[in-house]
Parts: sequence; structure tokens; C-alpha cells
Amino acid sequence: MSTSTAPTEAPAEQVTAPTAPPRPVRRRGERSRAASLASHGVLTLASLVALFPVAWLVFLSLGPDKNDYLHPGRIWSKMTFDNYAFVLQDTNFFDWLKSSLIVSLGTTVIGVLVAATTGYAVSRMRFPGYKKLMWVLLVTQMFPIAVLIVPMYQILSKLQLIDNYFGLILVYCSTAVPYCAWLLKGYFDTIPFEIDEAGRVDGLTPFGTFFRLILPLARPGLAVAGFYSFITAFGEVAFASTFMLSDTKYTFAVGLQSFVSEHDAQRNLMAATAVLVAIPVSAFFYLVQKNLVTGLTAGGTKG
Repeated sequence: MSTSTAPTEAPAEQVTAPTAPPRPVRRRGERSRAASLASHGVLTLASLVALFPVAWLVFLSLGPDKNDYLHPGRIWSKMTFDNYAFVLQDTNFFDWLKSSLIVSLGTTVIGVLVAATTGYAVSRMRFPGYKKLMWVLLVTQMFPIAVLIVPMYQILSKLQLIDNYFGLILVYCSTAVPYCAWLLKGYFDTIPFEIDEAGRVDGLTPFGTFFRLILPLARPGLAVAGFYSFITAFGEVAFASTFMLSDTKYTFAVGLQSFVSEHDAQRNLMAATAVLVAIPVSAFFYLVQKNLVTGLTAGGTKG
């Protein structure tokens, strides 16, 4: 008796539904494309807003007539560099440039040196009244310029420093040093104290440690302090117009006032001068730009 076995059916293949591709995993701190486009759009808009006044000033400086700012569309057909030629040849532009550079660079050197030594002393040394010293420097920033002009004028007059570059530099240092001392004190706090101890072990004096070890490390903070001091002195008007009496000793900010009279204002010449004034400031900013961001952020980490 033969037996037959029924053929076994092969197991049916399992049908699986198609799976969606895995979503890309975003790394920590990585922004989406929409967020990146939005941030770039905002930054582009902010850049245009910041650059528009500068571009507008340059455009107005090319207009030959003092009233071209009322009808800016007419400037396109009559652009000229005559305003720049007049400012450079027929005014005391180079005297203003010399005065501005002397006062600004003098304020930068003296102000940063005094502020650096003050900030370092308060950061490293504990002497009677070191906290009160910093608060006194802060309080001096509370007085408006109108209140300070009269007593400062009397002091400079007794010292025979009226219409003198050094007198104006001292006045600007009284404004720049308090802020820069606070800024540099915060920056010196971020430098480890062990560096000072290592310098003393190697036989350096406190001044040697400060000048040879600490100042090179504090270069970003010094750049910020120097930039602030330079800008403060370069663009100030009230003190310069009060304490400088000679036309040849006017700074740029005061020299611009010569284009404005009681019944007239030569705005085309003012615009051309303002463009020329921006050149040395831009050059100074270019020299210190690498250290500005580092100095501002590091100087604000400790107080």
C-alpha cells in the first residue's frame, strides 16, 4: 500500500508596507534652514539700515549746491568732487586733522596707561579704599558736561592751559579714564593670578610683571579702551569749542561749525568734510577690530 504525501505549499511572502525615510537628526546647536534664512535676512536688513546714512552722506557730498539736500534727485546729473577740492584747498582742513590726531592719540595713550594701571591695581591689590576708588570713578560720570565746563575752564586758566593741546587732553582723560578703568579691571580679573606669582618667582618687580606679562595678555581689553578713548576725543565738541580758541587748533568737530552761520549752512561742504573725517576713524577701527569683540566680551565676564 503506497502512501502519497500532499505537496506542502511554500509560505507566502510577507508583504511589508513601505517605510518613510528617517528624518535627519539635527545636531545640537544646528539651526534649521528656515531659521538660518531668517537670521541672514535680519542681518542683511540691519546692515542696510546701518550703511544707508553713510551712503546718503557720501551722495550728498557730491552735490555742488548747498541746497541739493532738498532735491537729492538732481544730484545724479551734476555729481562733482568740487566740494572735496574746496575743503582740502580753501579751509584749515589739515590743521584740523593735525589737532584732532594730536588730541585723540594723546588721550588714547595717556588715558589707557592711567586706566590700565588703575584697573590692575584694583584687580590685584587690596589697599584701603580700593573699592571706594572705583565707585568714585563711576560717580564722576554722572555729571553733565554743562556743569563741568566752568570749573574746568577756571582750572585750566590758572594752569595756563587754555588753547593748549595738553589741557584738552587732560580734560578728555577725565572722561575716558573712569570708564576704561572699569573695563580693564574686569578684564584683568579674568587673567589668572598665578601669572603674577610666576613673574615674581622669576625675579620681576610688580611693574615688570605688569608690563611684561599682564599687558600682552590684556591686548584685547587695551584695544577696546584705546578705541573708546580715541572716539571720545575725536568727536567731542563742547570742550574743544570752549577750550581751544585758535582757528588752527580746532579739531574736526569744531571745524565743521565753520560751515554753519546764523543765516546760512553749507551742507554740501559739511557732508564732504564729514566723509573725510571718517577716514582716520575707519583706519583706527581697522587696526583694532580683531581685538574689539574679544575685549568687550571678556571684560564683561567679571566685575
